[in-house]
Amino acid sequence: MCQFCDYTIHAAHHHFGWDNSIEPVARIMPGQTAEFTCIDASAGQIIRSSTVDDLMARDASKVNPVTGPVYIEGAEAGDILKVKIEQFVPSGFGWTANIPGFGLLADQFTEPALHIWNYDGEGLTPALYAPNARVPLKPFAGTMGNAPAASGRHDIIPPRRVGGNLDIKDLSAGSVLYLPVEVKGALLSVGDTHAAQGDGEVCGTAIESPMNIVLTFDLIKQSPLKMPRFTTPGPVSNHLDSKGYEVTTGVGPDLMSGARDAVAGMIDLITAEHGMSAVDAYMLCSVCGDLRVSEVVDAPNWVVSFYFPRVVFD
Repeated sequence: MCQFCDYTIHAAHHHFGWDNSIEPVARIMPGQTAEFTCIDASAGQIIRSSTVDDLMARDASKVNPVTGPVYIEGAEAGDILKVKIEQFVPSGFGWTANIPGFGLLADQFTEPALHIWNYDGEGLTPALYAPNARVPLKPFAGTMGNAPAASGRHDIIPPRRVGGNLDIKDLSAGSVLYLPVEVKGALLSVGDTHAAQGDGEVCGTAIESPMNIVLTFDLIKQSPLKMPRFTTPGPVSNHLDSKGYEVTTGVGPDLMSGARDAVAGMIDLITAEHGMSAVDAYMLCSVCGDLRVSEVVDAPNWVVSFYFPRVVFD
């Protein structure tokens, strides 16, 4: 339990869609801090003993629950909600899955797969994936956003200008997120917590993990913001940089095709060099490898690169 928090928002206060008619569970003054208890992206349907059969039997209408919303006193449309990410309290349990029909290479990986993680929630030492692979951890919240102005219920999955399912791995402890406010009170909710993820979350899942997150709120009045922005407290990849990277590329006139080619190339490299199955390599890429747009000016072809940290196989 957070010792310096003004509020605790329990996991029972969760919902599955953005809707500005949802009653807020707390009213928070600018400058105050709250701890949110977040359940995993399966809403607790995947547990330590789960199998692929459990993955396929889950209720798909209950995905990416978010805890909240909270009402920020004084917030109005046209303001910016400033969210300081103070800390995470990870659970030590997580899962990664290949879900048929979902992910960058869904057409190539049509069979379900599930990996259960048991990791060090306190020391956050690299988590065992396979006998020869350990993944450095960096907790963050994949989904954090305000309620949209449009009435009715809106799907939780697509990201929006008011935030939501951004899946930005650098929204970790110490970072500050700035979100446009569209409704009175902002009505912020948070969830989809991850123990680690690569840029792109290429198979569609990270290390999906229930955990607590502590946030401090502030307001910037009447300073319209078109899209979310954020700052980081320092370097963002120190936990991965120490041994360098293997990098594959995709080159062509379409960035999505380039991204697919770059990831497929890395999967081929990992399977050839480390004896891992293709689907295991795909899921591993999702939790620790980074997609980067390397070049978009030399028409007609662009370059997308996929960086895989060699420290994982050290």
